[in-house]
Order: sequence, then C-alpha cells, then structure tokens
Amino acid sequence: MSTLDESAPDARPDPFSRRREVAATSARSLLVTVLGELVLPRGAPVWTQTVVDVLGLVGVEEKSARQALARTAADGMLVSERVGRRVRWDLTPWGRDLLTEGAARIYAHGRTRTAWDGRWLVVVASVPEQQRARRHRLRTRLAWAGLGSPAAGMWVSPDPDRVDEVREVLAEHGPADAHVVTGEYHGELTAGELAARAWDLGDLEARYEEFVDRFAALEPVEDPATLAAQVRLVDAWRRFPFLDPGLPDALLPSPWVGHRAAEVFHGRHTAWADGALRAATELGL
Repeated sequence: MSTLDESAPDARPDPFSRRREVAATSARSLLVTVLGELVLPRGAPVWTQTVVDVLGLVGVEEKSARQALARTAADGMLVSERVGRRVRWDLTPWGRDLLTEGAARIYAHGRTRTAWDGRWLVVVASVPEQQRARRHRLRTRLAWAGLGSPAAGMWVSPDPDRVDEVREVLAEHGPADAHVVTGEYHGELTAGELAARAWDLGDLEARYEEFVDRFAALEPVEDPATLAAQVRLVDAWRRFPFLDPGLPDALLPSPWVGHRAAEVFHGRHTAWADGALRAATELGL
C-alpha cells in the first residue's frame, strides 16, 4: 500500500488552495465529487474499475479517470492497495476530513440566510507585493472565511461572529499591524453598494441562473442517467460555497436567484437519491 507522511508540512497541498483548484470542472473535480458523494459515506475502499465506470457515466474517458486517481493520490487524499491484479483506493484520514468538511458546507449551503443587524466586521491588512505567496494565501483564507474586499487592503463581512476565525487567519498569515473592527458603517455608500463593491454579485447571479437553467427541468428516467445527473448536480453546486459569501437578504438584489437555485439543488438531490444509489450499487459501490 502506498504511504504518505502526514507529519511533514509539505506532504500534502494546502486545503484552502485545493478548494480553489477543484472549483473548475475537470476529471479530477468530478472524481472528488464521486469520492465525497458516494465513497465517503460507505467508509470502505473502492475498486479502480468502479471509479472508471462511474466517471464514464459523466463523459470522463478511462485514461483521464485513471490519471485523476493517480493525481488525487499524489495530493494525499487517496492511498492505493493492490489485491492480486486489481487495485482499490481508500481515503486517507486527511482526505476523509477534507471531504467531510466540504460535504457539510455543500449540503448546508443555501438552506438558510440569517437576519442582519446592520453591523460589519472590517479587516485592514496589507501584505507587500514582494511577498506574493503570503499575500495570495491571506486573500484566499479571508475569502474562504466569507469576506469580500471593497478596497485595496480592506476586507468586510456582515457577520461579526467570524471575528475569531479572522483572528486565526491573521495570526498565521497577516501582517503585524493588521486591524480588526466590528460595528456599523457610516460611509457614503449604502450597505448594498458596499456589498456590490466587495463581492461580484453580478457574476454570482449569472452562475446561479445557469445552474437553474441546467437542472430545474432535468428529469432522468433510468438509474444510470440518474446517477450521472446526481454527480453533475453536486459537482456544479459544490462550487457555490467558494463563490457565495452567504450575504443576508438585505444586501442582495431582489428577487435573488440563489434562493431558487438552492430549491433546485436540494429538491433534485433528494428526488434522485434512490435511483443514484441503485445505479452505484450495480457498479460495485
């Protein structure tokens, strides 16, 4: 069985960078979706051919599927074991933790949006351009925490409860002179205008509309087609926790298509669950 030294800091990729990487559709993105949707809940290894067959349902060629397995294993998410002439794959503890955290965010996303009391969390932190790696990591971590940037060196969130998470990020990646403030905004912009500067809501709205157009009327009949639709559905939806900061309705355009997209995702995911499971079982999962 292949091994991974998880005590070494460079033994696996940074999980926050990886979350950004898997946002794009690819054989590896679809593989991660299959691992999180079908393999993680079983808690057992899966054969190479089974993964190849499932990915084949969504148009991934065998060569690309096998390459995706190898690259995902090289990242530290999977380990392989040879049994005779066959190979099976299991999630590493790190891979299991990463997918579990991701699944929690994916399936909770869009279910509720809390009321807003008008207070903001404001972070002022700037890393010199010469420290590009650190600068990129700080931006990535703050964005993953749900913050947007309306101006250079300034980050905001309508959720002051994220202050402890932000402090952890700054302690690890921020400059020594970073500032964190919570309170009301009294600038020249309206709250909605400030949100529009901090986040690209137009792009997010277009992505949600595309999701609704793609899946709202989709009605697969046979179980293999249902499994393929389920994988595509989850693979498309799991990008949104990266893109959508979960703003309260008071800061969003009305009507907000993200609400309709959430209804489509959760409704289709539930409706297709039985057929997808039957098809996956037939393929050896």
